[in-house]
Order: sequence, then C-alpha cells, then structure tokens
Amino acid sequence: MTHPTGPSNIQIRILARKLWKTQRPIWRDVSKRLMAPQRNRVELNLAKINSLTQKGETIVVPGKILATGNLDKSITIACYNMSKSARVKLQASKSKVLTIEELVEKNPTGTGVRILI
Repeated sequence: MTHPTGPSNIQIRILARKLWKTQRPIWRDVSKRLMAPQRNRVELNLAKINSLTQKGETIVVPGKILATGNLDKSITIACYNMSKSARVKLQASKSKVLTIEELVEKNPTGTGVRILI
C-alpha cells in the first residue's frame, strides 16, 4: 500500500500546515502549491513578474524567484525562496521582500494579495 508523501523538506511541510490552518482560501491555495511535487513547483523570473504586476501590488509566489530580467516598479513580494541576485535586484527597485509567514501575519485574510504562478 502506498501513501501520499509530500515534500521531504520539513520547513515546507510546517509552512503548508500553518497556511492550511488559517482556513482562508488564498492561503489554502498557496499551501496546496507548496505541497506539490518539486517538478511542479513555481519558478518565476523577475521579467515575468514585472510584466504581470502593477506598481504597489502585493503578490505571493509559492516557489522560487530567479533573477533573469529586471523589475522597474516597487511591489510587495512574498515567496518561499529566491536567488541572491534576485534579492539584490528587488531591493534596487525599492520593493518590499517578505517571507510567506510574514505576509500571513501582516495580512491574515489575504485581502489584496495575488498569487503568481
């Protein structure tokens, strides 16, 4: 008999459980995406984020942000992981970088937050 396993990374499992317990649809959606197999996890480049967002928007990326491209507007962005060079470019654009946990604490209802996949 096989059992569904989920991620072997314990931090992802803990975060997904916390998000699920909020009982808010947006955070439950993020939780499901974090629990997906690694080959299905989100990896977004800054160029794509730049084309999909508006200035001042709050977004969450349930995966990793990569540094290809530039960001020419300031946004609030929360993600599970990001490359060092992506962090530098985000700080240069005066964007606010948060962890998913910090965003949930600041905005428990998820109002005005958009998931990018």
